[in-house]
Order: sequence, then C-alpha cells, then structure tokens
Amino acid sequence: MQATAVYPGTFDPITNGHTDLVHRAARLFGHVIVAVAENPYKAPFFPLEERVAMAREALAGIDRVEVTGFDTLLAAYVRERGAQVILRGLRAVSDFEYEFQLASMNRQLAPEVETLFLTPAERYSFISSGLVREIAALGGAVSDFVHPAVEAALKRRAR
Repeated sequence: MQATAVYPGTFDPITNGHTDLVHRAARLFGHVIVAVAENPYKAPFFPLEERVAMAREALAGIDRVEVTGFDTLLAAYVRERGAQVILRGLRAVSDFEYEFQLASMNRQLAPEVETLFLTPAERYSFISSGLVREIAALGGAVSDFVHPAVEAALKRRAR
C-alpha cells in the first residue's frame, strides 16, 4: 500500500516491541514515520534529541522508515506530513481502553485520518519502556528488550 502511516510515541526508550511493530508496518505501508513526541506533560528519562537518535539507530536498515521528533498536536502533525494512518500498538487488553479513547479523539480532530492498531509478536507483548527503564536503573540486564545502542544509553544514564 502506498499510504503514509505515522507511528507516534514517546519511545522513552524505544524497545524491541516498538521495533517489531515498525517492521510489521513497513510491510504494510509505502512510508512509515516514527514520530517521537516531545510531550511536555510527561517527564521523559531521555531528552527528545536522544530518543530520536536511539530510534534512528534501532530502526536503521528498515526501508521506507523515517524517524522524526515532534512537539505539536498529533492530528496537526499527521496532516502536516500528509499521512493517512495513525498506527498504535496494543500489547494487552488493558491498553485498549486508553488507545480507543485516543483513536476516538483523533477521529474528531482529523476525521480523514484512520487509526490502525497493531500487536507485537508475543515474545514482546510484556515489554514496556517503563519496565525497561526500571530494570536498567536497578542494574538489571535489558539486552533482550532493546537494541544494543539503547542498552548502552541506559547504562550511561543509570550511572
């Protein structure tokens, strides 16, 4: 399909679950934009520039994938980029209520844009950025959950 899809998130940090969804999306769409959100309402572990750099490194080599940062309303960003689809990941049923609420709001703000939900491979369904940050901060191994560059950044940050 030649459509452009935006996969937004804070990606703080990007995990193998996120990477799995990007691989899946790249098979479905002509162009996938991984949009790393600034989000002033959250206190991210890593600054935006570092999250963008980690995502670029983790996703390098996947054709038709672009990584950018953004600090606007998602609906406005999607319109600005000319995308037709917002991709959202669902790990578990517990994610659905919040994601459904976001999809409904985005439909009100940008009715011409569809939201599509993707699920990661089962081996990644339990991974979250928050859990990865916590494990790394407490000195645990995260190599099974993130790209090596992300693991290195987490180790530097945990010192």
